[in-house]
Amino acid sequence: MEKKNEASGAQASAHWADETAAKILREKGDKELYTCASGITPSGTVHIGNFREIISTDLVVRALRDKGKKVRFIYSWDDYDVFRKVPKNMPQQEALNGHLRFPITMVPDPWGRDSSYARHHEVDIETVLPKVGVHPEFLYQAENYRSSKYAEGIRKALEHREALKNILDKFRDEEHKIQGEWWPVSAFCSACNKDDTEIDSWDGEWGVTYHCNSCGHKETADIRTAKGIKLFWRIDWPMRWEYEKVDFEPAGKDHHSQGGSFDTAKHVCKDVYDWDAPVTFRYDFIGTKGLPGKMSSSSGNVITIEDVLNVYTPEVARYLFAGTRPNTEFTISFDLDVIKIYEDYDKTERIAFKAEPAKDEAVYQKERRIYELSQAAVTAEGKTKMPEIMPFQVPFRHLCNLIQIADGDIDKAIASIANLKPEQIPALKARAACAKYWIDECAPEEFRFKLREPGETSDLADNEKAAIKQLRDEVISKIDSFTDDKGCAEAIYKIAEAQGMEGKALFRAAYQALIGKDQGPRLANFLRSINKDRLLGILKAY
Repeated sequence: MEKKNEASGAQASAHWADETAAKILREKGDKELYTCASGITPSGTVHIGNFREIISTDLVVRALRDKGKKVRFIYSWDDYDVFRKVPKNMPQQEALNGHLRFPITMVPDPWGRDSSYARHHEVDIETVLPKVGVHPEFLYQAENYRSSKYAEGIRKALEHREALKNILDKFRDEEHKIQGEWWPVSAFCSACNKDDTEIDSWDGEWGVTYHCNSCGHKETADIRTAKGIKLFWRIDWPMRWEYEKVDFEPAGKDHHSQGGSFDTAKHVCKDVYDWDAPVTFRYDFIGTKGLPGKMSSSSGNVITIEDVLNVYTPEVARYLFAGTRPNTEFTISFDLDVIKIYEDYDKTERIAFKAEPAKDEAVYQKERRIYELSQAAVTAEGKTKMPEIMPFQVPFRHLCNLIQIADGDIDKAIASIANLKPEQIPALKARAACAKYWIDECAPEEFRFKLREPGETSDLADNEKAAIKQLRDEVISKIDSFTDDKGCAEAIYKIAEAQGMEGKALFRAAYQALIGKDQGPRLANFLRSINKDRLLGILKAY
């Protein structure tokens, strides 16, 4: 369990993030600084599907840094977007409905914790991202627009509005082409804050005149100082690419559809803002399976990063994404598949540390790179950081059993594990916390158990009681003498044979006597995992 970390090996083409990094270097050339971008509108709970964009960008950022490149990783909060709809999982629905058509940053926080509705969702993500080793520079679009950072970009769009109109119409059929006078900007009314406005004119310089249909207010706003003038999304996105000098940004399959926002943004970026669109790739949707009992999609609840981290350690959570190509749809499970996912991660870890042989060198390089990118820890330069020694592996299923044997006491469960080094304890505790949550909130009922108290008996037949007594006296009393599960299992089967019982009949009787159920963990391993005196105490009554 103490395999030493070796120096990072060859990474070229070992992982899709490295392939993307190589493409960025080819297409963008040698630069002092590369900018990678991601972002979202905080219009509701930021869910695990949104996280796929964040983590996909982070993995490419890591790949570039591992190549020795300096990278700026920006994450834009589009908190100056319009609040169009109240998600059904939000409190104070009526109050929120009263702020429809406001900029999200001006909607009050219904929980009363933060300065606005938008800020509440931003804080939730900004707090959790460091836990999974993601450390972007956050940009706030409400702040940028209100401080007139984009005044030049807005004016350029107004100057090229005919060209923009042609670009947008290029990807539309005749029925959906822009009709009549069109402006690339919208306005939030300075009197009532709503976007129920119409642009009337532009003076060719900095003045944009609009009127509000909701309150009747009319004004000519100077885009160098006005707080409410904003570009439409398909122009705003490429304008910011040029402003921030973005070299890479992924996007969801909806944005990457034929004639979608990325297609138009690419043309706008080059033809109007004279900047080549960033390198990109399409990422696919994420499904969920076996949700915790408290969660329900019908009630509007969504799976968040925090929900995933309740069940998966940061490294295993990253592994789910690092081990899957972005354009592949996959499912995050909360049911029994959790056990298999931990097993897969552990195998990758063993291969990475050469504690288990890989099929060949190519498989070793691939698995090691996936493992590297799964690590939440980074160096001061933001590069991936491997553990100094291999973490102590306790299979997730067995860890769940140990925690239940210890009546939910994680420290007690870990104390029962032999040969554990002090530096391996923190990671194992983190895994144990996930195991305990999974047992309590997600595991099927047949997976859960609680050891009986001494003196508490099960209603067994006479031959079953005789078999339990023999099990106690001839196996459990000398449980310490068995060096492995196989020897213990053989002794159990001998008792069944001596009692004229089938093995599974003895197993059922044993489980009934120990946990009050017909089934349980593999009996030999189960018995060897429990303190001998405790076992003898439970079975003393037989």
